[in-house]
Amino acid sequence: MNILILGSGSATPTLTRNPTAQLLEVSGRLFLIDCGESTQISLLRKKIPLLKINHIFISHLHGDHWLGLPGLISSMHLGGRTEPLHLFCPKGLDEILSIIFNHSDTHLQFQINYHFHSTDSKQLIWENSFLEIFSFPLLHKIQCNGFLFQEKPKLRNLRREAIEIHHIPVEDMMAIKAGSDWINSQGHTIPNALLTTPPKPSSSYAFCSDTAFHPKLNDYIHQVKVLYHEATFTQELESRAQSTFHSTANQAAQMASLIETQTLLLGHFSSRYKDTTPFLAEAKNHFPNTMLVYDGFNLDF
Repeated sequence: MNILILGSGSATPTLTRNPTAQLLEVSGRLFLIDCGESTQISLLRKKIPLLKINHIFISHLHGDHWLGLPGLISSMHLGGRTEPLHLFCPKGLDEILSIIFNHSDTHLQFQINYHFHSTDSKQLIWENSFLEIFSFPLLHKIQCNGFLFQEKPKLRNLRREAIEIHHIPVEDMMAIKAGSDWINSQGHTIPNALLTTPPKPSSSYAFCSDTAFHPKLNDYIHQVKVLYHEATFTQELESRAQSTFHSTANQAAQMASLIETQTLLLGHFSSRYKDTTPFLAEAKNHFPNTMLVYDGFNLDF
């Protein structure tokens, strides 16, 4: 997995931070998470082909998380897109986009397939042979969902020397890679551990957009490998965070510790902060392996 941060700020853009947008790459497949203003400009700067994005995930309907979407869709249209676009979002975004395109007399040459969030439970919303994607509810002023991207368990690796020694036929290899022992022509069972080596551990990424401190998240994303959690304020504005249903860096770090993640990424910083280093100091008190994201930040994991 690789996460590329396209926007790391909160409601008000700054000269150095766009509103929230992220691009997750998993085995060559691209997933856009939220789409604040200037998202397509950030994609162009990183030379990401817009038409390679087939799945977009919008956490909620506050404008700083979706206002870049009409422009991005229009550019896809002008770029000759014909493939369907899958949009995972709250109900209502379909109506908003329909009004925009109707009044601008825009007739898309591709279909938008809407997949609406569950409002009260964790839900599998998409999967293929190697990945599962879940949505789960956050705690915000309006309906807001996070997303969990989780690789499925990988197949074991065949030992080349074992294949040659035991003359294992091709038709039996998939079952062995899946973990089965193998019975040779003499009826002897060869343990799987002698035929394979363990696979690379599966990876996972959780995106927790706008949310107040919410211990229930542990039920949804326990032990996720990398956690992105909003940190709009530092601790001296905890009352402001509470009233706006946002989190402080301290609260995000406490959540990371509770979830037992390996790495915590903090973002969605209020534009009032010209220097974000206090966020890192505050979070590291509770969770040492914390990083602050910025526009252009990327991480392989």
